[in-house]
Amino acid sequence: MNKLKSLFVFTSDQRKGIFALLFFIIALQFAYFFVDFSIPTNEDPEEQKWLSLQPQVDSMKMDIANKRPKMYLYNPNFITDYKGYKLGMSVDEIDRLLAFRKENKYVNSSQEFQNVTKVSDSLLNVMSPYFKFPDWVNNKKEYKEFKKYPNQAFAKNEKIVLIDINQATKEDLIKIYGIGEAISVRILKQKEVLGGFVSMEQMKDVWGLSPEVIENLNSHFKVSVLPNFKKIDINNASLKELSQFYYFKYPLAKEIVTYRSMKGNISNIEDLTKIKGFPVDKAKTIELYLAFN
Repeated sequence: MNKLKSLFVFTSDQRKGIFALLFFIIALQFAYFFVDFSIPTNEDPEEQKWLSLQPQVDSMKMDIANKRPKMYLYNPNFITDYKGYKLGMSVDEIDRLLAFRKENKYVNSSQEFQNVTKVSDSLLNVMSPYFKFPDWVNNKKEYKEFKKYPNQAFAKNEKIVLIDINQATKEDLIKIYGIGEAISVRILKQKEVLGGFVSMEQMKDVWGLSPEVIENLNSHFKVSVLPNFKKIDINNASLKELSQFYYFKYPLAKEIVTYRSMKGNISNIEDLTKIKGFPVDKAKTIELYLAFN
């Protein structure tokens, strides 16, 4: 016991040494917590400037990543290759729509669009909220109900006086249900471009007219007399003159000029139908605008 007790008995110098050691340890602890021992670096002011902008750059990147392109209403009949690709359509789906439109046909509902293009239900659900069809499409049901006439006696006794379509005014056309001011102007502009209508079949060439509205037009208008316009001399007209004709686009006009140079004069409409790209279904109408001399 005495030996153990002797271990804790220190001389005056030893006690001083112990206190000095404790003081040194405590001083080191304070220095560790309160003194910055990092090595100072020479920072580039320009680098610091760019680093200060980093939070803003990161924020802009996040905004761009989360930002979705704004979609606008559009008529699906006029989807181009590029727009179809951006909307997520496959090449085959776009080609089906373009082939359908080349036949001068139009889709008038989301269901018709899917039937033509064969797009999936999921893609249709994404695209269809932005479809915008002409006003007559939305009013088609209302139009059909209008034609039924609640008073059958009136429907039977009503006598319609046919007007020459080439003499019709904008006011005459607007009276037809399904034709507004915009479409009436479009019909009159088409007449001006052609020099006059030669057949009511040409109403099918006016964009925005549904089969029902065309049928109603036929019940109110007709071509009584062929309009007086200068016919196109098919054998002497220049490439420019031919390409300006409504039914002849530049490639077809070029084919006609080539045909003339290789085989001589074109005698009749049958000769024209042999040329590549000629719209055979409109041959009878086109013939009335041409002179075969």
